[in-house]
Amino acid sequence: MIELQGISRIYMREDGTPVPALRDVSFSIDRGEFVTVRGASGSGKSSLLNILGCLDTPTAGTYRLDGEDVSGYTDEQRSNIRCRKIGFVFQSFNLLPRTTAVENVEIPALYVGGRVDRDRALDILGRVGLAERAGHFVSELSGGEQQGVAIARVLM
Repeated sequence: MIELQGISRIYMREDGTPVPALRDVSFSIDRGEFVTVRGASGSGKSSLLNILGCLDTPTAGTYRLDGEDVSGYTDEQRSNIRCRKIGFVFQSFNLLPRTTAVENVEIPALYVGGRVDRDRALDILGRVGLAERAGHFVSELSGGEQQGVAIARVLM
């Protein structure tokens, strides 16, 4: 579950002028709920998603992720929680081109110090319809297939 209460994010210009990106944002998202973030350019969507993804911290307010207040976490603590609880599918996918689809899916396990589970990675690739492409290099995959690998990596 995600809970935001009174979240604000203010950036500072080089001259010291404050630039508010988020002002007093409060909402919650229950497990399994699907949410879309929409808004005009410059409305704070990226700032909000960076906070939700533990890439940034709020200037004010409280952010609870599964009941844990992560608002004031250090970079290292946020990195740890990203590895354990958060997955990203970036617009550019960020796949490693010199590795196969299945090796790209296994990468999260390497970062958390866990055991690489090839069978699980292959199963997840199968669930996104890419079992037959598991041994192919990223450069051999279509854009849609690369997106599928990125989604499978998040599910790992």
